[in-house]
Amino acid sequence: MSVLSAEAQKQVEEKLVADKLVSATELANIKKKAEADNKPFMSLLVADSKLSNEQLTRTIAKVTNVPYVNLTNAQIDQDILTLLPKDIAERYMAVPLGEMQRRLVVAMLDAGNVQAVDFLANKIGRPLKVYAASEEGIRSVIKQYEGASLGKEMEAALGAQQQQDRQEQEEEKASKPKVKQNTKIQTIVQDSPISKALSTILDYAAKNRASDIHIEPLEHELKIRCRIDGVLREIMKLPKSTEPPLVSRIKILANLKIDEHRIPQDGQFTIQSDDKAIDLRIAISPVVWGEQVVIRLLDKSGTTLKLEDMGYKGRALRAIREGVKSSNGMVLTSGPTGSGKSTSMYALIQEIMSDGINIVTLEDPVEYKVGGVNQIQVNADVGLTFAAGLRSILRQDPDVVMVGEIRDKETAQLAVQAALTGHLVFSTLHTNSAAGILPRLLDMGIEPFLIASTVRTVIGQRLVRRINEEGKQSYQSEPAETDALQSVLGKLLPEKESAVATAAKDLGYESLPLRGQSAYTLFKGTDSPASPGGYKGRMGLYEVFPVSDTIKSLILKRATSSEIQKVAETEGMVSMREDGYLKALAGYTTLSEVNRVAAADNA
Repeated sequence: MSVLSAEAQKQVEEKLVADKLVSATELANIKKKAEADNKPFMSLLVADSKLSNEQLTRTIAKVTNVPYVNLTNAQIDQDILTLLPKDIAERYMAVPLGEMQRRLVVAMLDAGNVQAVDFLANKIGRPLKVYAASEEGIRSVIKQYEGASLGKEMEAALGAQQQQDRQEQEEEKASKPKVKQNTKIQTIVQDSPISKALSTILDYAAKNRASDIHIEPLEHELKIRCRIDGVLREIMKLPKSTEPPLVSRIKILANLKIDEHRIPQDGQFTIQSDDKAIDLRIAISPVVWGEQVVIRLLDKSGTTLKLEDMGYKGRALRAIREGVKSSNGMVLTSGPTGSGKSTSMYALIQEIMSDGINIVTLEDPVEYKVGGVNQIQVNADVGLTFAAGLRSILRQDPDVVMVGEIRDKETAQLAVQAALTGHLVFSTLHTNSAAGILPRLLDMGIEPFLIASTVRTVIGQRLVRRINEEGKQSYQSEPAETDALQSVLGKLLPEKESAVATAAKDLGYESLPLRGQSAYTLFKGTDSPASPGGYKGRMGLYEVFPVSDTIKSLILKRATSSEIQKVAETEGMVSMREDGYLKALAGYTTLSEVNRVAAADNA
């Protein structure tokens, strides 16, 4: 926050009240609190009112006659970032935006401080054109230095590669072709500078908790993106010439054909990062401008397999535990790719594991190796499909069978048959909601009476980003947020104080607010390089319901998913959106994050 003189602060306060961003009463209360708690007034002004950091920064800029720029979603070119070293940017909370009339344009947190501006100008040896920006905006740009640093390492590796290639071309004149070819292959595998560049990308992704790396060829460049906490972010762009050696290196590590460019290839290998083994799943596909590579990172050390830690609570948790008590039948999970379905299946296995039962799984791939469980890896190349593997499993005297995914009619029929013959079956399907699982099985050609007699429990899920506990702030909901909370949670929140304990226990929370309040306490995180948007990590949103007699009747009538959804909610199912809003009230996530993930048609 900018350092202001007493006179400037007074002008800012007057401007905030005049613009109706803060009331005079609210301003006075916050000043008293700041004095009593010995905390910075400006920081409390944002934390304890509806005022955003951007609104405050804009107001300060107006009062101090400094131009303002919002950098929250700004993308700065990597060449521009090199104009101001990262260490100086972090030390002085100043980032470069470009060049104007031979001056360096920078955004600063303390832009109204003339002495600070002059000192920075002398430090870097250039005159400055200064804009004011919020701390969040400046930090969002500082994060982009990581991509610039990564790019420099790649450029260095590529330069070394080109030098090595030139040297090898010279040596080739004095060597036999066969000897040269063998030398080249050995170099690519072990000593190629491009391997160091790839290691840099993988290490960056692992340290930033990325779930996927996307290497995407464009017409004139190569784009690298990482999916962190469910959101794709571009980390760097490379010259087009880097594509062939980089993709070839990945193919070699994944034991794929390096001379095959026409068809998709899948593979896997393992890396070490910070003394942790991380399994990588590789998917390479030919696209218009080359070959696209998607790398899925599976860090088993950071994954909990406890239902409670994954976000299951109250009614949902009880419904699941009741479902897995059965000695036969099916427990099915739905959700898009990357929504944590497989992790939920492993958590269910952990719930029931014992020496008295034989658990066999059929997976593509085996993501987590679990002691005491017989896990089979699908391999379509040799005919080991889900259907073929499931036939084999049923001859191995299993008590519990986990099928990684039901993809076709044959697998669905075999899974149902297994459930009918005394086995407990766990599996996943791709549908938009829990209720959509049952009509999906109908679409696969499974008879309604078989679905009704075998499916015990269905689960729908999504993943939302968690608020980072470091820097988490509370605030009072705005009218639109209050209306949304009351609209979605009206029937779940208690009406009277005497009913709070019972309602909270039923839903799995320590406490709940009363229905019909004028505002609710919500939470948000502080944006930083370590937690973009104020988030760090993810948790699940769930909707779970048992297949009751009423729902069985609907299945027999071939009811739609919306009809099944309505009955499930009438019988007490907490919908995905309701689950998300309850978690927002509890401080786990934000309403905007829930709305992003739990679309209206999934609510």
